[in-house]
Amino acid sequence: MFRTLKTTLPLAAALMLAAAPAALAQNLLIRGGTIHTGDEARPTAEVVAVRDGRIAYVGPAAGAPSAEGLEVVDLKGATLFPGFTDGHAHLDGIGWREMTLNLEGSTSIVEAMARLSDWAKAHPEGVIVGRGWIETHWPEKRFLTAADLDAAAPGRLVLLSRADGHAVAVSSAALTAAGVDATTKAPSGGEILKDAEGRPTGLLVDAAEQLVSKLMPQADEAATRAAYRAGFGVYARYGWTGVHFMSAPWKDVPLLEAMARDGDAPLRVYNSVTPDGARALYASGPREAGDGRIMTRAVKFYADGALGSRGAALFAPYADQPGTTGLMQTSGAEMIPLYEEALRSGIQLATHAIGDRGNHEVAAWYEQAMRAVPKSEWKLADPRWRIEHAQIIRPADYHYFDELPIIASMQPSHAIGDLHFAADRLGDARLDGAYAWHTLVDRGVIVVGGSDAPVERGDPLIEFYAAVARRDLNGFQGPDWRPNEAVDRATALKMFTLWPAYASFREDELGTIAVGKRADLTAFNIDLMTVPAADIPKGRAVLTVVDGQVLYRAD
Repeated sequence: MFRTLKTTLPLAAALMLAAAPAALAQNLLIRGGTIHTGDEARPTAEVVAVRDGRIAYVGPAAGAPSAEGLEVVDLKGATLFPGFTDGHAHLDGIGWREMTLNLEGSTSIVEAMARLSDWAKAHPEGVIVGRGWIETHWPEKRFLTAADLDAAAPGRLVLLSRADGHAVAVSSAALTAAGVDATTKAPSGGEILKDAEGRPTGLLVDAAEQLVSKLMPQADEAATRAAYRAGFGVYARYGWTGVHFMSAPWKDVPLLEAMARDGDAPLRVYNSVTPDGARALYASGPREAGDGRIMTRAVKFYADGALGSRGAALFAPYADQPGTTGLMQTSGAEMIPLYEEALRSGIQLATHAIGDRGNHEVAAWYEQAMRAVPKSEWKLADPRWRIEHAQIIRPADYHYFDELPIIASMQPSHAIGDLHFAADRLGDARLDGAYAWHTLVDRGVIVVGGSDAPVERGDPLIEFYAAVARRDLNGFQGPDWRPNEAVDRATALKMFTLWPAYASFREDELGTIAVGKRADLTAFNIDLMTVPAADIPKGRAVLTVVDGQVLYRAD
């Protein structure tokens, strides 16, 4: 029982890759490299044959079917795996990252503001929207302020989201336009950072971001479709065959379904929609389009904020800011009735929880809902509820995950980025339950691997590396970063193949290379199972196949 760098793919190429209607399923004979099936009974093979989008043969070359009528794909020494699935990402944000100001990788406030200044000059009109900055590596060691933005783009409306999406820095013009001043009170679950005189600094945390939401440019359908195409293109080139789309806007579900029907959705998408769509989805039940290419059967809720902006809800105060314990975004009184409805409707739950209090509350709410609804009224005997991130858990709360059970949807790259500040935020003792992949797996918990892109880059090789090395991209780990929580490579492979399939109720047709399953396949130019760990992020995808369709093939 199984329980940050700029993309090398130019936007134009990304759009071209995803814009062309998907071809009909190809009949393929794939050989010429190591093939890791993910099937414990037959872990490797020499040849895979695909007919009509399904895997028709897996095994030794001696027993392979004739190549007649099949397109031969020579791996030329590359390594083939079951299709890699990003178990937690924001597909719209991945696309918009390619179309707006990208502050990823900025090494200081000076550099970030230079990028803003250049963007403002190149785009002299309209609201400036950007994302990707993170202060933890900056020499200034502070958040962005309105004063920073004003100096770089005088008089402009500027909204720059922190990489984690849980805080936004806004210009003075934006504060004025939104009516935010010294007298403004933060909404529940949010914080307005203020200076010594009580004036807003320009940083709005979690629910306080809503104060400037009306300033965001409203994309029309054509622009939204272009953003999704860009996201599809980038992800196909990285080698992802599927993505669990967290916080999928309910209003965009019909658009994605239309794209699937038009052959304009090349990757497999599993939608977990925004709360505004919860009751409509409860009423309709799971929905899909494009022969399951777009599937919608989950709702994403938020319990707390993020660790970097000190919005993750903790039981005890932050070690580096004793005046706060973070921000809960909701309550049991609000959530438990929604959870009970989910049990009766057969809709999966995915709830964001990062802090130890956030994780405890969600797990306890799940338990209360499951006890309140008689099992005879459950639509599904196995609802497969998830906690997204499950980042900091008290060891005393591990039991919820294996007893209820709860799927832990975790993003390995968070651990190798957060290692530079998490100990300061949490103190050493709380690291025992932080990013605890190995401990959860040992308890029989399904741990789904994801990237949380565009919070992180979204490269499957970085995620795989983080899971098995638990070191940053420079090889740094630190003396107390719980190296025992790294996982072995076979487990890491499941985290990005079989277990995302299970978490989307599709383990019978996805997640391993086996006869009869859908032909979702990923090949890299390195063998993830044998190459030195430090070399994993240096690799690249060379082949991406979904339903037998070759979406990307390296030159």
